[in-house]
Amino acid sequence: MLHHVLLEVTDLALSGVFYDAVLKPIGWRRHEIGRDTLGWGMVKPVFLISDEHPPKPGFGVITFSAPGIAAVKAAWEAGLQSGGESVAEPGQTGTAASGSYSAYLRDPDGYGLEITVGNC
Repeated sequence: MLHHVLLEVTDLALSGVFYDAVLKPIGWRRHEIGRDTLGWGMVKPVFLISDEHPPKPGFGVITFSAPGIAAVKAAWEAGLQSGGESVAEPGQTGTAASGSYSAYLRDPDGYGLEITVGNC
């Protein structure tokens, strides 16, 4: 079972705005953790960002489950408007690890994100 994920970011304020925008449409809220860490979750923070150490993005994707297609589209659009970069527009997916409808983007530090609904 996954307990939480923490990513190091270069600009906590910018990344905070980005993740507020992306995660709000899927029902997550911000939890203030401390002066150098922010977290999001529905009940408790399970996804965190920090600017305590320099980021070292590598290959990989973090996938967030959405309650429906409209939420996938809203999260992707909000991410683009908040400093993210599109990797793939919302649409049907056919990969085994993804849901049946997903969108892909990169956050301001280059981390890969998938917002998905379906077989997840």
